[in-house]
Amino acid sequence: MHMIKKIALWGTAGLLAVSSLTGCSGNAGGGEDANGIDIGISMPQKTSENWVEAEGYFNDLCDSEGLKCTVQFANNGVAEQQNQIDTMITNGAKVLVVGAIDGASLGTQLQKAADAGITVIAYDRLLMETENVNYYVAYDNFGVGVKQGEALLQGLEAVKPGGPWTIEVVAGSNDDSNSGKFFDGAMSVLQPEIDAGKVTIGSGQNTQAQAATQGWDPKNAQSRMDAILTQHYQGDAAPDGILSPNDTLGRAVLTSCEQAGKPLPVVTGQDSELESLAWIMEGKQYSTISKPTKPLVEASVALAQKVLAGETDITELNGIAVDPDQYNNGVKDVPAFLLTPVVATKENALEVYKDEPTKLEAVQNATK
Repeated sequence: MHMIKKIALWGTAGLLAVSSLTGCSGNAGGGEDANGIDIGISMPQKTSENWVEAEGYFNDLCDSEGLKCTVQFANNGVAEQQNQIDTMITNGAKVLVVGAIDGASLGTQLQKAADAGITVIAYDRLLMETENVNYYVAYDNFGVGVKQGEALLQGLEAVKPGGPWTIEVVAGSNDDSNSGKFFDGAMSVLQPEIDAGKVTIGSGQNTQAQAATQGWDPKNAQSRMDAILTQHYQGDAAPDGILSPNDTLGRAVLTSCEQAGKPLPVVTGQDSELESLAWIMEGKQYSTISKPTKPLVEASVALAQKVLAGETDITELNGIAVDPDQYNNGVKDVPAFLLTPVVATKENALEVYKDEPTKLEAVQNATK
């Protein structure tokens, strides 16, 4: 694993109001018609707020730019996503934007897309083990993990200066290509402290496979943490901190500690979910990662527009150069446009979310 250069990518299509639309409508917003669709947008299950937000932003931007699009979620799993993409291809999509449930499960559909001359943009999650992905638009996921590891150590130092510290680690779902990036990034920061004896993983469960949370389901994270606390933290023993890859799982492990009667540990997160923002301001959760959905959607649509305009082998997007060997999917180096994540804590939340009204309101309400 090599460190990935952090690239800042600002909004590409102007400021758009968030709407409550739940699907494309009319000629501009798309839906399928006799002339097909411009962009087929295939999203995974709505397991976190960022996926729900993406739907509204995609719909608004397609309407604003006069694009025919369809946004679909595969809430029933991989087979549903495969079927939805098949339908998008049949309906004449010229570009596919895919946030995969399982990045290695769409080979047949992506081959059909390639055979039909459709450009495929991997959104947020890299599409794995296939030649048939053209671009990747995401936040710097290894960098996210690095920032989570740094935030955990910062929080530990604040509550127990000098250490040593006992921690536990939680990882995302093994079928999500981002999970390993988050985990490896965090461990690149934590492992030197472990090797130096300053940090100990109390359960000994120190690998992605051991720490994984199937389906990103908080029930799975909570039940695993329940078992760890029972087996390894008897009596007054408690972990000083827990590395969590996102907010949903962070709240789950905090709930586990709370129900076990343990003092709340330093816990990281990601996605800036509203409930976690309140918990951060209340001092229950230590940190999250700000990865605004809107710039990610804007970048994806801007890239799709370049494709629709006939551009090929795109190596620049609004002044941002792409390094084609940054993300290897097991078969090829996929040209990646990477946005820069930001750590948010109680101390800097007002500044981090100053341009996101809903999140800023959540932060402000929690401080009243």
